[in-house]
Amino acid sequence: MTSEEARAQYNYLLTLCIRKEESFGPLAFAFLKEHDLEQVGLTPEEQFNLYMATAEVFAAEPKRYIHKLECLQKATQILRRTQYANPELARQLTQEIQKTSVEWDLYNEAMRATRATAAPATLDKQHIIVETDLPDYFLNNAQKRASSYYQQKFKLTKEAKTAQHFTGPERKFEPENLSVHKEFAGACAPFMSARTGALHLMLPFDLKISRRPDDPLEAGLRIWYAKMGYSFPLRYDLGKLISYYDDQVLDVPMDDPNLLFVSASPVKEVDMGRIERPVPDDVPQDIGLARAFLDGINTLGPYVQIVCNFKVWFDASLVSLLIQGAPDLHEYGLEGAAGLLTRTYATEKIQAYAPSSHRPWQDGLSFNFVNIHLQLLSGIDTAIVPYNTPIFSVYPVLNWQGFRFEDARKLEVLFRDL
Repeated sequence: MTSEEARAQYNYLLTLCIRKEESFGPLAFAFLKEHDLEQVGLTPEEQFNLYMATAEVFAAEPKRYIHKLECLQKATQILRRTQYANPELARQLTQEIQKTSVEWDLYNEAMRATRATAAPATLDKQHIIVETDLPDYFLNNAQKRASSYYQQKFKLTKEAKTAQHFTGPERKFEPENLSVHKEFAGACAPFMSARTGALHLMLPFDLKISRRPDDPLEAGLRIWYAKMGYSFPLRYDLGKLISYYDDQVLDVPMDDPNLLFVSASPVKEVDMGRIERPVPDDVPQDIGLARAFLDGINTLGPYVQIVCNFKVWFDASLVSLLIQGAPDLHEYGLEGAAGLLTRTYATEKIQAYAPSSHRPWQDGLSFNFVNIHLQLLSGIDTAIVPYNTPIFSVYPVLNWQGFRFEDARKLEVLFRDL
């Protein structure tokens, strides 16, 4: 940037500032970050004006104060080289820096939970132990894919990150002004924590669930008659739907609204790691593994249950496991059934409880299974989920007996009477 261009930009920014435009803060802060004001030829007075004007428009949120402090400190350093230099202005700047520093420190202390009521540092982490026949994929690679998925989907641009720090004194209707666009999902900490703070289940192949038989994916197809309260597996043969169990020809038309057609592509994930699940040996492994999943699928009413062979062991006296559809699953035309795992799986076969199958690390732990339960959204007749897309999420939560909700008014009375 030449000195002429820098001065033109400076004049433009001050014009925005005088007009109290919402875009001043983001544009000015970006200009300060991206250029050495000395090298581009701005005078000390111009540098001081820009730093001070920018410091004044930061949002009144302590988490933004580290950048406000930076601007104030730069202005203080420059002040002595300007015609504005005088002891009173220097004292006011020093006081503002001290005030902002204290507020920044208070914010940091609150965020780090350093108060005496914080949980002790020695509190043991709860171990949730997983047994699965695809350990490398589900526990390692799938989590990396989920992280990459959410980063790419919700990553903020540099301009959007800058805009987070500012609120204009007077907002104007400027939907086309990208410099003031800041209301993005990726900027919301709880929104992102719901995605980055969970273990995600996904599939290494594309999955299609449809009410129509058209264009099934190439690795295999399963058919069900499925509605609330009842479901039944079917097969297709010689233009007819027949029972999956005894080949009875059924009087069910192909356009019956209760039919579900579930198909899968060959495995597309290139790094599956160890595979312990039995797969058909008459087809390539990428097709065989997808078919093994299809063969294990069941239905529960209108829900498609994808068996993941994902067994979790946990201390049920302390934690439960919330399982539900991944936060963005609806974008693919599906909803997931939510459930809370609070104890050992109630309908497991007796072999699971037999002493002969017991291992020492299981002492005191309960077990359950995490499976994927999917249903087409109302009004949707076909949904396709690409491979390595988060489908289900697992959140450890406190056991219900381990906490309770309190009315703050009762506590106020209690402490007032002490």
